[in-house]
Amino acid sequence: MERQQPRIFAYSLRSDETEFFDAFRDAKDFELGSSAEAPSMGSIELARGYPCVSIITTIITPEMLREFHRVGVRFISTRTIGYDHIHLGAAREIGMRVGNAPYSPDSVANYTVMLMLMATRRMKAIMRKSAAQDFSLAGARGTEIADLTVGIAGTGRIGRRVIENLSGFGCRVLAHDLRENEALRGLATYVSWDELARTCDLISLHMPATPQNYHMINAASLATMKDGVFIINTARGTLIDTGAFLDAVESGKIGGAALDVIEEEAELYYHDLRGKPIKTRDLALLGSYPNVLVTPHTAFYTDQAVRDMAENSLRSCLAFMSGEDNPWEIPL
Repeated sequence: MERQQPRIFAYSLRSDETEFFDAFRDAKDFELGSSAEAPSMGSIELARGYPCVSIITTIITPEMLREFHRVGVRFISTRTIGYDHIHLGAAREIGMRVGNAPYSPDSVANYTVMLMLMATRRMKAIMRKSAAQDFSLAGARGTEIADLTVGIAGTGRIGRRVIENLSGFGCRVLAHDLRENEALRGLATYVSWDELARTCDLISLHMPATPQNYHMINAASLATMKDGVFIINTARGTLIDTGAFLDAVESGKIGGAALDVIEEEAELYYHDLRGKPIKTRDLALLGSYPNVLVTPHTAFYTDQAVRDMAENSLRSCLAFMSGEDNPWEIPL
């Protein structure tokens, strides 16, 4: 019997990903279908006959999962580390298997340190003043990281690399995670989340989006933080209660912040919305503050990370179809 060629369908395929998808397909010899369109109830039919699909950050609802299953899809790989946009409970119920695609931790870790420097050196205010040809020093005085106690919440691959990067700045580093990373001994001191929130001058989030971590920065935790605290988030928007965050910025509790992720970003980021009303009003408020930097979930976006995301998603699909061990599959 002739061996059936593996088939994978990729949604939301960007032009910058195409070269990596095509090169991997040619090297591994499988059939690749693709669309620039995001998966939706109207576009799921495109995946008929494909056992595996590759997606990015589109929210995958229980209804969509059932429709994918109906057209023959049995495995969904997201080209991201996070997978909270996929309804895992519904996937478990219908037997749909799910995988993610880790990528170079340097992409987000280096971006995080850049945001720390930009926030503490008031770079948004400086750039706004310079654009208006105001070259005075008023409002431009920053803070040196070496003088701060920095808290890293989450010490997985990315959080660990951030701590390693910070070792060259001479700052005191506190860390919090459910599991302590022995490789960070001597670089950071592990403490509880409550102690980290109370003690640190700058807090950087690197936790996954879980029910336990939902709104871990909220009105109560903000009240315990130092006045003028800096907050960096390159992890997940749901880690921060946006309403409480806005109040804290306006009261001066938060001295500066840099957010690469926000709540309810799924319908905003990665779309060209010029000339259109923005549905998330909080984004407009966040962008208006001179001490809050907002970037559109681009910390991951490097050439190496895009390659990793494409290839690891495809490797995961091929492992599923061949029955091989799949290190990218998420236990459900």
